[in-house]
Amino acid sequence: MGKQFGRKQAGMKKRKMPPKFDRNKRPKKNQQREEKVARSASPSSSGDVSAEGSSGVASEEEVIYKEPSVYDNLLMKLGSSSESLANAFKMRQRQEEGRSDSEEDEVDGSDSDSLSEKGDDDDEVDGSDSDSLSEKGDDDDAEIEADYEASDTDEEHGLGVGGQSSVEASTYASSYNEHFGYNLTKAEVDNLSDKKLKYKWEVPAVDMSNCKWTGTGECFIKDINPNSDYGLKPKLYKHWLDIYKTSRGNDFNSSKQRRFFSLCNSYQDILHCNKKPFYYKGQEEDSSIMDAYLMHSLNHIFRTRDLVTKNDAKVAKNKESAKEEILVGDGFLDRGFTRPKVLILLPLRSIALKVIKRLIQLTPNTYKVNIEHLDRFYDEFGVEEEEDEKDNNQSSQDLHGTGKSKSQKSSKPRDFQILFGGNKDDDFMIGIKFTRKSIKLYNDFYSSDIIFASPINLLAKIGKTEKNKELDVDYLSSIEVLIIDHADVISMQNWTFLTSVVEQLNGIPSKQHGTDVMRIRQWYLDGYARFYRQSIILSYYLNPDINAFFNHRCANYKGKVKLVCEYKGVLPKVLLNVRQIYERFNADSIADADDARLEYFTKKVFPKIKDSIQGGIMLFTSSYFEFVRLRNFLKSQNASFCLLGDYTEASDISRARVWFFEGKRKIMLYTERAHFYHRYKIRGIQNLIIYSLPERKDFYPEIVNMLDGSHNMTCTVLFSRFDMLRLERIVGSASAKKMVKSEKGIFLLL
Repeated sequence: MGKQFGRKQAGMKKRKMPPKFDRNKRPKKNQQREEKVARSASPSSSGDVSAEGSSGVASEEEVIYKEPSVYDNLLMKLGSSSESLANAFKMRQRQEEGRSDSEEDEVDGSDSDSLSEKGDDDDEVDGSDSDSLSEKGDDDDAEIEADYEASDTDEEHGLGVGGQSSVEASTYASSYNEHFGYNLTKAEVDNLSDKKLKYKWEVPAVDMSNCKWTGTGECFIKDINPNSDYGLKPKLYKHWLDIYKTSRGNDFNSSKQRRFFSLCNSYQDILHCNKKPFYYKGQEEDSSIMDAYLMHSLNHIFRTRDLVTKNDAKVAKNKESAKEEILVGDGFLDRGFTRPKVLILLPLRSIALKVIKRLIQLTPNTYKVNIEHLDRFYDEFGVEEEEDEKDNNQSSQDLHGTGKSKSQKSSKPRDFQILFGGNKDDDFMIGIKFTRKSIKLYNDFYSSDIIFASPINLLAKIGKTEKNKELDVDYLSSIEVLIIDHADVISMQNWTFLTSVVEQLNGIPSKQHGTDVMRIRQWYLDGYARFYRQSIILSYYLNPDINAFFNHRCANYKGKVKLVCEYKGVLPKVLLNVRQIYERFNADSIADADDARLEYFTKKVFPKIKDSIQGGIMLFTSSYFEFVRLRNFLKSQNASFCLLGDYTEASDISRARVWFFEGKRKIMLYTERAHFYHRYKIRGIQNLIIYSLPERKDFYPEIVNMLDGSHNMTCTVLFSRFDMLRLERIVGSASAKKMVKSEKGIFLLL
């Protein structure tokens, strides 16, 4: 269980570029290249960039002042130290003012040393790798350069230098190029920040009864061509198809993984809030969706690598031919501040083991001739050797007089055993790098392509940077695909950890980290990266925290897609003939709901049980915040109660369960989070009061069925209209709507 961090949550503020980030602080190799270009620059170099300027020639009176961009300011600042960059800035000025090339200022071309005099070691692969070079030494130059060599060049897709599609194959332009090649204007960014998106279209979700996909913008799902490769690189597509045919079948076009990959490949934000997890007999669905987002991640990484490689090839060609060209065109803007592009957040090491193993399997064989540190990975993420249920076994001994660990384990529900049967450590982080022929596990974060982490670990690293200014988490600055899998389990740990981590994504880094600033995409420099980041959230259910996160912290300019479902409820799973009384209290707003709930309990419910001589009253609450408020209230009333909460010590839990069963304590206060992590079987319950409904619908029948063997069994549930998400999962969507809107406030369910 995640530990609380005493950290104040920051708001959503637009980050400003710190003065430390300076294009002058470039790698030594880039400085040498700039000197070469400066000595060989000539007026002819303006031809390649003239297309960026205005096509018409404006008179002096017609020239309108335009606020210089961050990119222009940096070029102007660097002009004093590099003649080639000064020329580049002048060139951009002429383009903005509409002046022709003939009006170009004379450039000194007396020193025309050929760029080809430099060796191949001048080819910079990625700005993030330059930082690695400074740490590892020049011996690794060849290896670093080989990291970005693409084994297939996507020529069949027509991807040219700078991500531009060729005329011959323009129809195959990938979603990657369309999404990241578009430059947002300030007006569009302001509109994205202020505008509340409207969901305009709906499409039934295949294989999910009573569910539909709904999205903003134009509907793209129906336009997918089943005969295409769905935007995948050829080797990835062929390898995935081979795996599918070997293990599952031969109808890939209608498979779940293909359909969900098509959603991912749209580069829109996605909220899948009804994913049946592997531990609830949902292995096929869970695996299919996992395959889809992993293939999307691999495709994104390899397309990024191809683009950088193609641009590096053109730079090398220019050097060999001694062309006097300054690289200021948008086609050469192909990277972010740092190398990591994909971040996958997961709750437990056992789940990370499952996902990373599958990632390795889905990687084509030519890319994984060698897998580094695989044994260490299995050792650290595999099943823990020690007995993890020691405290729970002790509790079992107190109640049942047996200390058999096997008996204790078998008493847990099947889903609990599967979820927590592996390594349940929630503090981990691992970087993975793909080179031409190998996969490097435990790679340095700044030179990794993909990072797997738990929110708890990342938040701890962020906290260290606040205390020690020498540390930083700038490797989070250029994340372009964020995937949050098993978001419901993360919410049981602490959802605020995740929101605090996401706030750190896509900011301007505190250090330069050897980045080639001249190759950074313009929208990174403008601080617009969060509007390009794709966020994919996968959860077993939807709660207000997840819903608010998707609405307010996922701001992809491409739009959003989410799953909307109708629920049948879980009341048939209640095996006992228990009178279930639902009492609705009124609340004016969601901010007032907690106070209104406590007031209703203290005035309407507690007086009925305060004077009763009957014990065996279990008070169930879904959050620790409510647990604390109820504990304080019961203390103020001198009530006879015991606690079984999130942070209750094992010895106290054992004692509380014995006291409650023997009637020495009248009330037991129990939380959903404690039930999630321990799944205790509470004995002696006569009267169940559900102060707030559980988020996990399966817990409702589990808790109610604990009344088995009791006399005069009753179950009272408190709810308001703001509990609609939880209510509909338990009683069904149709019944929930009636209960929320009805004039009556009390409902009897059998």
